[in-house]
Amino acid sequence: MNDQILPASDRRGGFTLIELMIVVAIAAILAVVALPSYTAYLQKQKIRAAQADLSALVLQMENHFQQQLRYPEPTAGTLETRTVFPGWAPSQDDPGFQFRIAVSAGKVFTLSASGTGKLAGCTLSITHENVRSASGCSHGSEWL
Repeated sequence: MNDQILPASDRRGGFTLIELMIVVAIAAILAVVALPSYTAYLQKQKIRAAQADLSALVLQMENHFQQQLRYPEPTAGTLETRTVFPGWAPSQDDPGFQFRIAVSAGKVFTLSASGTGKLAGCTLSITHENVRSASGCSHGSEWL
């Protein structure tokens, strides 16, 4: 038998092409499975944040009613709503929702958050009687 031990400088280390391709394939399969779940998780969190923002806006509305005996004028978007209530702000820089106030006769209101971008078509609303609804939301549409 002629068993020679090669010196450390003569040994070749590393991975074969097959081993490398198997690792890449496994990583790709994990990415394909995980990416949709992660995207759904992010959308669900944006919906939850919008629900919390609407709940905080209700408190601002009721505080305004206590002081003025009427609700504020309707608003057409988040910027206008923030102008009416400077102490209120959406919890995220890019919440994915536009917040609006609808008021009828100064005594009845409906607050709504309409989704934008990937959340387009998702609408959350809450009324002065605390009636909550969600429509068109594919992830996490139930209220907290």
